[in-house]
Amino acid sequence: QVQLVESGGGLVQAGGSLRLSCTATGRTFSRHAMGWFRQAPGKEREFVAAVSWSGDNTYYAKSVKGRFTISRDNAENTVYLQMNSLKPEDTALYYCAAARLGLVLGISIYEYDYWGQGTQVTVSS
Repeated sequence: QVQLVESGGGLVQAGGSLRLSCTATGRTFSRHAMGWFRQAPGKEREFVAAVSWSGDNTYYAKSVKGRFTISRDNAENTVYLQMNSLKPEDTALYYCAAARLGLVLGISIYEYDYWGQGTQVTVSS
């Protein structure tokens, strides 16, 4: 069982930066690919970024590629999402998720077994 807690959300101006953190409790964290998803009111949960269990393989949604960076520190049981050049359309509740064991990378909500409660990111114009 893996429990995830996100932090680092907040209110920022367009063009600004924010770093989200997700800390995991559980004994299998390093074996899980990790991902970040986001959900705006009335919208479907959307893939943002994913990182493999080793931290060497990453993938990004086209909407954030070049602006966001996902990374992980297995020794600290933590995954990060560095968000730069933020836009108002990035406003959403951001969720950290742990993928099913054995998955290298996942971009679908259905490939993830564990979810945090989310942290709100609001980007003003």
